[in-house]
Amino acid sequence: MGQQKPDPEGVHQDVDRYSLRCTLLVPAPAEQAFAVFTGSLADWWVREYTWSGPAALAELGMEPRAGGMLYEIGPYGFRGDWGRVLTWDPPRRLVFTWQLGPDRVPVPDPARASEVEVLFLPDESGRTRIELEHRHFDRHGEAAEGYRAALTAGWYELLGRYLDTVTRTAPDPH
Repeated sequence: MGQQKPDPEGVHQDVDRYSLRCTLLVPAPAEQAFAVFTGSLADWWVREYTWSGPAALAELGMEPRAGGMLYEIGPYGFRGDWGRVLTWDPPRRLVFTWQLGPDRVPVPDPARASEVEVLFLPDESGRTRIELEHRHFDRHGEAAEGYRAALTAGWYELLGRYLDTVTRTAPDPH
């Protein structure tokens, strides 16, 4: 089994050589958790993690359907696609390719891209357990293990920001 990395803020990680699993509990129903993850990327994604950078990023999004793209729009309308939705099953499951290489160069062949699966599992209290797995880092070649290590830190930050965004937008339980 991999190494566990608990976070007092609620994001827990377990890593293997070519995969990363993250779990967190968000204070919102699955429908809202899914909507924030897929429809509000610009609210929680780290802008420095884009090609355009924080100053030039105009839009960040995900087309809501199987076959849809994960994309950014930068200066002068430049559009960069960096993933493709494989499974769109709101509010339960999302799977997409991660078509960015360790050198941040696009990976046009999805067979050479890693993959992200996100499950949205409601609990009795109205909260949702998020289980995210970023897998198949071996498809990125020689830099696979280093890339997995870098994205372990990246997802840790992203999911912390996602949790903050969901928490800010969650309905008041009272």
